[in-house]
Amino acid sequence: MSESPDKIERTEAEWRAQLTPEQYQILREKATERPFTGLLTQNHDTGDYHCAGCGALLFLSGAKFDSGCGWPSFMIPAESKAVVEHEDRTFGMRRVEVTCARCGGHLGHVFPDGPAPTGLRYCINSASLTFERAKQV
Repeated sequence: MSESPDKIERTEAEWRAQLTPEQYQILREKATERPFTGLLTQNHDTGDYHCAGCGALLFLSGAKFDSGCGWPSFMIPAESKAVVEHEDRTFGMRRVEVTCARCGGHLGHVFPDGPAPTGLRYCINSASLTFERAKQV
């Protein structure tokens, strides 16, 4: 398997220096923020959601919806290759983990209970994202 030319790799010390403690726990140690506490959970502005670890474009505001789960939820990534899905069997559950394709940072999980047309709910930790508001024209 060939790696993307823009793949980001850093040492754990470099990640710790770049990220806040919460971002490090989520992106690098696969932690989960408490529901309804993330800054972007109730964000309804128009713009783009990027990886807090590497800045890669992950989701567009048009794909965001209120699922009531307590984390930002999206129907589809901005591009099919923006995220990578992995089987996750932690905590006695069988889920699908979602990571950033560029830096490998843990974002959250994807579930098959979202709205049409995809039927998917990308349940993403707010701390793993940054938001860039669309410029007013």
